[in-house]
Amino acid sequence: MSKKVTIFGAGLVTKPMVDYLANYKYEITVADIVLSKAQVLAEPHPNVTAVELDSQNETVVENLIQDCDLAVSLLPAFLHPRIAKKCIKHGKHMVTASYISPAMKELDEAAKKAGITILNEVGVDPGIDHMSAMKVFHEVEEKGGKIVSFMSYCGGLPAPEADTNPLGYKFSWAPKGVLLAAGNGAKYLKDGKVVEIAGPELFSHYWLVEVPGVGIYEAYPNRNSLSYIETYYLKDVKTMYRGTFRKIGHCDLWYVFGQMGFFQQEPVFENLSGTVQEFILTKMMGLSKNECLKTTIAEKYSLSKNCVILKKMEWLGFFDKTPVPIEEGAGIDVLTALMLERMQYADGERDLLVLHHEFIADFNGKEQRITSTMVDYGIPYSDTSMARTVSLPAAIGVKMILEGKIKRTGVIMPTYKEIYQPFLKELDKLGIKIEEKYYQ
Repeated sequence: MSKKVTIFGAGLVTKPMVDYLANYKYEITVADIVLSKAQVLAEPHPNVTAVELDSQNETVVENLIQDCDLAVSLLPAFLHPRIAKKCIKHGKHMVTASYISPAMKELDEAAKKAGITILNEVGVDPGIDHMSAMKVFHEVEEKGGKIVSFMSYCGGLPAPEADTNPLGYKFSWAPKGVLLAAGNGAKYLKDGKVVEIAGPELFSHYWLVEVPGVGIYEAYPNRNSLSYIETYYLKDVKTMYRGTFRKIGHCDLWYVFGQMGFFQQEPVFENLSGTVQEFILTKMMGLSKNECLKTTIAEKYSLSKNCVILKKMEWLGFFDKTPVPIEEGAGIDVLTALMLERMQYADGERDLLVLHHEFIADFNGKEQRITSTMVDYGIPYSDTSMARTVSLPAAIGVKMILEGKIKRTGVIMPTYKEIYQPFLKELDKLGIKIEEKYYQ
């Protein structure tokens, strides 16, 4: 009897997972609040079924979990623990590409008692970043060395020929999720000192990083890097940093967005009408709609009236008669809608995923620099790199659990050699390749 897999969520990254698992003849159910999205993914495969799902309907969710061998949650991250609790209740395994949240971590003992595996952080970042890093960590350790510095960067970007808007960015995953992440604070270790950055100051704290053969990018900190010192068992590390890559010019603009309140979900405004300019002036800045928004922003944030930041805002529709694109929402929802309208990939355009690690290893007082780099492009008129690198690792995790090749139970991530080694080999076969370089 073939194994049954239920995939919750039919968003931008789900298709490669469905295609991969369907080839192994699993019985797959794809559940989404928008039935048509699930049907598009199911249509090419006789062993894939689409169902409509309201994630708030506990009975439907429970029935779908009860009827499968393993559940995959590609829903918004805050919903993962709800799915996990039902998996524990019914003794079903689970996979998600998202970070292990505190709420998910609390379920570790219960998952162990239920004898199930809840595999998290098996996307690209987090996911491939962990696996490729652990490979080098273990190799250094086996050679008698120790890691004293680890800096990791990852970014999903337009390929050079698809870089066709002044913001240098297009959406390859949930647009609002991108803006919500932009409001996070960050913490990392640099030369033995902890650096902590509040959310509103995140984009004022960046530097340039060159990835040989690819280009130079801005890098800004990604959440709390300190927790990974323990996760990676780096007891001798003096620098521990995880960052995000963006095109040059990104951070200065997004810093101003953050100062203006565009990454906040409150307050929510109803019955919106008029122009974007009026919305910003009256709702976000508490001013008269007759003020000049461009002048106001320039004066408040000490910008030249001809600076590129204001020109990018003008392109987004801040200063003309562009209507507010939604009837209800917060500033983040207005900006999301504006960006989504102008910053989507056109048919046939490729995205680019760059993952770059920089290590310094100490071998009895002699330091060695090591890099590990993945450069992956989307496939024109097919899957984006973001979709491939997020959902294919998760799909490999599903297959390994169902085949009994992952025996660890509880809430886990792919930092164990017996997990990441076959993962990386399979990714290489799928064309997702990682190049390591050791420098003398």
